[in-house]
Amino acid sequence: IVAEIEKKITEAFEVFDRESNKTVDVREIGCIVRSLGCFPNEAEVQELLAQMEVEEPGGFIHLEQFLPVMTKVLLERRFWPIPEDVILHAFEALDENKCGCITKEDLVKHLTEE
Repeated sequence: IVAEIEKKITEAFEVFDRESNKTVDVREIGCIVRSLGCFPNEAEVQELLAQMEVEEPGGFIHLEQFLPVMTKVLLERRFWPIPEDVILHAFEALDENKCGCITKEDLVKHLTEE
C-alpha cells in the first residue's frame, strides 16, 4: 500500500514539475497537497514545509523532500475534508428560515461577525 501511495504522490508532484527535474516551486505545495485530497489550512501547509526542510523561502522543493512527508500524511489520513453531513448541519443552522438557501448578506454577516 505504501508503494501505491508513493506512486500517487509522485504523479501529483510531476504535474507541477514544469522543468521535469523533480522539483517544484515551494508556492505549489499547497495545491499539490490539496490535489491529493487533503485540505490543510495555510498554517498547516507551512508546518508541512518546515518538515520538508526548506532552506530558503521562495525556493524549490525536491520530490525526495516531499515524498516521505506526504506519505506519512496520507497514511495517517491527516487533513481529510469535513464530512458532508457536518457541512449540511452547519448550513441548516445558518438557514434560519428553513428555506434551503442563505442570502449573500446573511452569509457575509455570519462569516465576518459571528
